[in-house]
Amino acid sequence: MKSTLSLILISLFLFVGIAHSQDEQAFFIKDIYENSLEKGQCDTWLQFLSDSIGGRLAGSQNALDGVDYTLEQLAQISIVDTVYKQACTVPRWERGEPEVVKIKFGDNERTLKALALGNTIGTGPQGLEAEIIEVFGLDTLKQLGRKNLEGKIVFFNRPMNPKRINTGYAYGEAVDQRVHGASRASKYGAKAVLVRSVTTQNDDLPHTGVQTYQADITPIPSLAISTNDANFLSAQLKAQKVSAFIRNTSKMLGDVISYNVIAEIKGNVNPDEIILVGGHLDSWDVGGGAHDDGAGCVHSMQVIKTLSDLNYKPNRTLRCVLFMNEENGLGGGLAYAKESNRKGEFHLAALESDSGGFTPRGFTCTGEADVLPKYLANLQGFDVFLDPYDLYLKPGGGGADINPLKSQKGLLLGFKPDGQRYFDFHHTTADVFENVNVRELRLGAAAITSLIYLIDQYGL
Repeated sequence: MKSTLSLILISLFLFVGIAHSQDEQAFFIKDIYENSLEKGQCDTWLQFLSDSIGGRLAGSQNALDGVDYTLEQLAQISIVDTVYKQACTVPRWERGEPEVVKIKFGDNERTLKALALGNTIGTGPQGLEAEIIEVFGLDTLKQLGRKNLEGKIVFFNRPMNPKRINTGYAYGEAVDQRVHGASRASKYGAKAVLVRSVTTQNDDLPHTGVQTYQADITPIPSLAISTNDANFLSAQLKAQKVSAFIRNTSKMLGDVISYNVIAEIKGNVNPDEIILVGGHLDSWDVGGGAHDDGAGCVHSMQVIKTLSDLNYKPNRTLRCVLFMNEENGLGGGLAYAKESNRKGEFHLAALESDSGGFTPRGFTCTGEADVLPKYLANLQGFDVFLDPYDLYLKPGGGGADINPLKSQKGLLLGFKPDGQRYFDFHHTTADVFENVNVRELRLGAAAITSLIYLIDQYGL
């Protein structure tokens, strides 16, 4: 009887202790939100990155200016033990002079709104002219063959699927023609490619983005046109032959050295377990790289600033990492993982924010198959803290920059804000601070800080 009573009392004390602990965590998360919303600096940092520095193409002076600015800001946060730059090799591509795409149909001409795609070669100073052939996917090229494509300009016009609720999924379905279109068309003798901008929006904004050349092909120019112009061009092609004059002076230069920016707070209890939060500092050269991915960088910086404001001493080592060259080769992410593996480090968790500064919805996560089920099971315990803020946790992707850390067998997480408007701005001149809602940006920082705090408190 005494033994049974003792067990009951012990269980009761444990239950009361756990309940008390959960109350402490819940109140601290409330403090995180209040501090982020009232005193957050992420919008101030983002405005400077987007408006004062501007587009931060890897290898450019603007990218180096972004490195210097964020390094300086992170060094001013009292909780940070060390801030440093980590070198990485990145390609250097220059857009050149403003692009010209002019179509001729019958007795008419029309100039289309266009942007050269990343890494494309130029047409040469005289430009080029040829008949346009419309296709709706890479597979169509094989069906048409060289006899129909040689000497032509191939126009890839497969749109993002507007019926998809998940816009990221729709983007993944459509982006192959932008990334691989020039290489595939070149195999059949095409002179150049035009690509429909990858967005669900019908507007006059061309969207740039990376394209790659296969080693065994002759590079040809590759440019994106706005969706409104793509619709117009498609309508003309249904009625008559259409030709185009294209001119761009883009060129690849040699690789250069750039940098990741890293701020670290050493853990007090388990310093060998690292929790990383990050975004990518580079962006395309048009616009200001506000949503992609200045927002992710300032989210990550705000995590450190908020915890510092709340006098929080982390159990595990926290790192804020601003990666260079996500857009054009993952130079920063690969360099970071290589050095981390060389040191034998263990990242318990790595979280990347690279989906814009919109209203937070939750987090997705991935990892090696032999550890992910355990991590997922333990993550479910965080629902009691995150549900009041309408945040979900579910399987999915992590992030391009943190994926090289997967072999360390930690948990990789992706921050997921509402994605319905993201591709309205993605890789365009409209990706500027003016198109970021400050409250939504701060809410995103608060959501990420809360999850980082919970992982530091409870582990996985």
